[in-house]
Amino acid sequence: MQIDIITVLPEMIEGALNCSILKRAQEKGLVQFGLHNLRDYTLDKHRRVDDYPFGGEAGMVLQIEPIDRCISHLKSQRDYDEVIFTTPDGEQFTQKTANELSLLKNLIILCGHYKGVDYRVREHLITREISIGDFVLTGGELAAAMIADA
Repeated sequence: MQIDIITVLPEMIEGALNCSILKRAQEKGLVQFGLHNLRDYTLDKHRRVDDYPFGGEAGMVLQIEPIDRCISHLKSQRDYDEVIFTTPDGEQFTQKTANELSLLKNLIILCGHYKGVDYRVREHLITREISIGDFVLTGGELAAAMIADA
């Protein structure tokens, strides 16, 4: 299984992916992780990934352009079964969800951040939205690590 995680904070999950059960699974060749810094897919010198929501609302969201570039780059390398977005308003992550995902070959997990993503990302690029619970985290990185660990 290949799990590619797109995030603005790769260092936040790096440790979780390289210890305990996940480390052993990688050593046995059962899973491979790819961490992708969303800032590497920006075109401006400040590597900015956030902007005001399309259509105008309060707060900042992740822009569609770097997300689209990153997902397109990953999809040029292999076919993906799911493109998951970690968000508080997604379907609840359960053992049943974990079992379903464990049977797939290739996953992309996009970590939510700020007030989420530009709605066009959800509309055109995401196949599934998952929440690990009804509470607020610093970002979707911890949720991505939990999904990968299941």
